[in-house]
Formats: sequence, structure tokens, C-alpha cells
Amino acid sequence: MASDLDISFAKSAKATDGLAIVLTLSGDLAFSGAETADPKGVLARAAKTAGFSGKAQGVLDLLAPEGSPAARLVAIGLGKASAITNHDWLTAGGVAASKLGKAEKATIFLDVPGLDGTGQAAADFALGMLLRAYAFERYKSKKNGKDDSDEPKPPKSVKMTIVTADAADAKKAFADCEAIAGGVILARDLVNEPANILGPVEFAARAAALDKLGVEVEILTEKEMGKLGMGALLGVAQGSVRPPRLAILKWNGGKAKEKPVAFIGKGVVFDTGGISIKPAAGMEDMKGDMGGAAAVTGLMHALAARKAKVNAIGILGLVENMPDGNAQRPGDIVTSMSGQTIEIVNTDAEGRLVLGDALWYCQDRFKPRFMINLATLTGAIMVALGSDHAGLFSNNDELAGQLLAAGEATQEKLWRMPLGKAYDKMIDSRFADMKNTGGRYGGACTAAQFLQRFVNDTPWAHLDIAGTAMDSPKTEISQSWASGFGVRLLDRLVRDNFEK
Repeated sequence: MASDLDISFAKSAKATDGLAIVLTLSGDLAFSGAETADPKGVLARAAKTAGFSGKAQGVLDLLAPEGSPAARLVAIGLGKASAITNHDWLTAGGVAASKLGKAEKATIFLDVPGLDGTGQAAADFALGMLLRAYAFERYKSKKNGKDDSDEPKPPKSVKMTIVTADAADAKKAFADCEAIAGGVILARDLVNEPANILGPVEFAARAAALDKLGVEVEILTEKEMGKLGMGALLGVAQGSVRPPRLAILKWNGGKAKEKPVAFIGKGVVFDTGGISIKPAAGMEDMKGDMGGAAAVTGLMHALAARKAKVNAIGILGLVENMPDGNAQRPGDIVTSMSGQTIEIVNTDAEGRLVLGDALWYCQDRFKPRFMINLATLTGAIMVALGSDHAGLFSNNDELAGQLLAAGEATQEKLWRMPLGKAYDKMIDSRFADMKNTGGRYGGACTAAQFLQRFVNDTPWAHLDIAGTAMDSPKTEISQSWASGFGVRLLDRLVRDNFEK
């Protein structure tokens, strides 16, 4: 965090001598809290002069406004009343957080004339503030790397008071939002960590810390995975001196005999490409090749922290892909836990090997209602979709539809991509049951087709998040290199469809 936000909700408040934030719809420019924060009507005059119209994310910032008790007065536009969604409130909160500056306290007046029922809106607004305030500065010994600076630093904590008539409802709704924020921030932290700090063993230990929230945690070592026959996963790990781990996270919030929902994450803590080594340019970003496992860890935090009424399984396949003398070679053949054999034609197509064993283990042991895996799997999905959508592949139309709807609601957007016999044929091998890549063309599709061979008849979806988990475009709620993509999406999926 750049600054910790101490957020509270109140039915009424006097504008402090610090920062006051008011909101308005486009058109009439009736500002929230105007009688308290802007008794002299300076905002209306300033808006006319500045051409401020109240459009979504528009900002009008006044210093020492005449007749206002606030030292700064910031107006934020919401756009048209008929078009405002929960995500718009989230975004508005992000805009507000970006305007805190050096303020140590701020009062936000949320009850906009013309809008009713702001309890959930206030909670979403606060969630947006928390997500925007995140910054990963753990390894900066001096601000901006400078030894001396006269520039004042942001305060360690900012006291925020959100004023709304629905303060009680807002406080109740915010408990869930705070749990989700914790999950997103955990996922971001994991992806942002350097690989020399966060190896497979260390990642597993951080996941194990979720036991404080009531998550049951089980960690399998390479010896235990060897007994299970996980030759695909272990083949990836054998080139690294750092041993692999399989972390199993269980949240039991539903009925005792109810089948769980399951989420599986690719956790390649660093990916050199192995013997099929990657180009040097940009390889430092491969510390983020565990974005899928990070998202699953963050999701399990969110579900447990908000006491979700569902049984959920999270499985993390944690390895490092290195090119030492013991690394697997192109042309090697490995045997997966499923018994299917795999010809390794490219050691940089390693994530699907990890996921193949993890998926089989999950469906074989837990018999889940569905499985969703997340992985920064292919550059091909970025060629197809850029960084605006993650790729969605599924063997089940109902599950795919639920995911697409959750993506629209959270704006963690998905685009469904094809599976089929033609793609499946591309991964047939001359020497084994399959090979681990189908070549250059249709690379995201053949990777997904590979994974489908390990799910049997279980409803399943594969989310290729290579373009969205890290180094994705900055938004009003994410200024971090790591976005935490997938946590809010999958929490919404569970909340809307699988909790009773």
C-alpha cells in the first residue's frame, strides 16, 4: 500500500479541514453534500468556468475553496444515472483514491441527488479506493531511489469517512468487499514478488497461511507427487534446484456432503523456457508466470474471509522451469498421473504439463462440480485478444455462460475461444499419446485442447490470462504491474451461481 486507508461509514458528517469529495451526475450537476462541503456554491461556478459536465470519471479539483470548511474540494462525475453499474461505483472509488495526494483525512459525500439505495454502492466505492491505493514498494529502501528528498511522503494512514444515509447497509456490504480486496491484494503481492524470494516452497508457505482464515491446507512434496505418478509436473521441475510443491486448499463453507467447486492455478514461479530457452529481452517478467496460482490463492482468501457458503478447492501446481544439466530435453517422453504419455517437443510449453497432472489429481480425488484452471499459458492468446480480454475455453456451455456474465459484471472480461477435433489432432504424437505443443498456429487453442485430455467428463473451463494478469493496461482500480486478475471474477461467479 502507498497508504493504508482507514475507512468508516457515517450517516452525516461535517466537512473537515482536510479533503472533501463530492459526487454528481452528468447534466444537472447537483453535488452530493453540497450544503456541508460547498455552502457558497463555488463548485457550480467553477464547473461552468472549467467546462466540467459530470461525465463519468471527470474531476474538478479546487484548492482552499471560498466559503468551504475543506482545504480541498474535489468533485467526481458519475455519468448518467440510468447507466451507472456497480463497477462504475468501483471505478469512481479508484478515481477518488487517486486524488488523495498528501491528505491525512478525507470526507466523501456519497448520497447524490437523484440516486437511491447507496449502501452497496458505498461499499463498492470503498473497494475501488482500496484497490487503487495498492502499491508494491517492499523493496524500495528510499523513495524513488533518492537518498534525500524535500518532497513530503504520503501519510502512512488516511482516515476516510464515507457519508451516506445507508451507512449501516454500507458497513455490512463492505465486510465482503474488504475480503475481496484482501484476496486481490494477496494475488498482486505474489505476482509482484521477485522469483529469488518466492520459490515453490515459499509460495506454498504463503498459501498455507490461509489456515488462519479457516482454510484447510495440505502440501505435497516431490516424493509424494512421485508416488502419485505426476511425471508431467515433476518433469518441468527437474531442472531446478528448488523442489516443486502441490498445494491443496480446502474451504468448507457449504453443506457437508455437497460437492466442491474447484480452481486450479499454474504456479511456475519463474520460467526460463528450460532447454528451449526464451530470449533474454523481457525474461524478467517471467517471475509472473505463476499468476494463475496467485489468483486461486487470492480467491480462496476472499471466499474464506467473507465466509462464503460453498465448498471450494484450490490447487496450486508450483514449480520452477530452469535449464540445468538435469532439465528435461525436447524429445523426452514423460508419463502423467493419468497414465497418458507426453512427448516433450518444446520445454517452454511447460505450464500445461503442470496443469495436466493437477487437473487429473483434482477430478480424481475430489469429484468436483466443475473445475476452472487459470494460467498465464500462451503468448498466442495475447496475439488473438491483446490485454483487454482473457481467453475462455470450456467443455460446458452453462459454465462458460456463467463465467462470461461474471466477467461483464466485474469487467474482468473473457472471450470464448474454440475447442475441437481439428485442434486435438494437432497435438497427436508419433511416439507418445500426445505432444506438448501443436506448433505455432492456433497455439492457445491447442494448449487448451491438451488440458481437456485431463478432465474426463467434469465440467471444465480454462482461462488463459497471459495478457491480463501482469503488465496489463493501467485502470482506475489497478496501477500495479500485477493486476490480481481472476479474483473478483471468480468470486462473483461463486456468489451469483453456487452459494445457497
